[in-house]
Amino acid sequence: MPRPPRLSPDELSAAMHGLPLWSGDGDGIRRTVELPSFRDAVAAIGAIADVAEEMDHHPDVDLRYRTLHLTLVSHSAGGVSELDLELARRIDALLP
Repeated sequence: MPRPPRLSPDELSAAMHGLPLWSGDGDGIRRTVELPSFRDAVAAIGAIADVAEEMDHHPDVDLRYRTLHLTLVSHSAGGVSELDLELARRIDALLP
């Protein structure tokens, strides 16, 4: 199945209005979230992994104690695609 293409700067800008917890540009979108505890952060990674596997699209995740740094980019598209936006929406539904 073909992957979606990289979004234009205008498409990305419009889409980011619907993702207020995320920032970034055409090279990747990012979100940082602090969880109540280390175990909560690890559990969140597990929940994100389940969604990522289902979508066959995997974020970059950096865990620092109880803070998650997430980055989404579609390497096959050379930047942010609709797949990244959908994963961001699904991650937002999992996290506070």
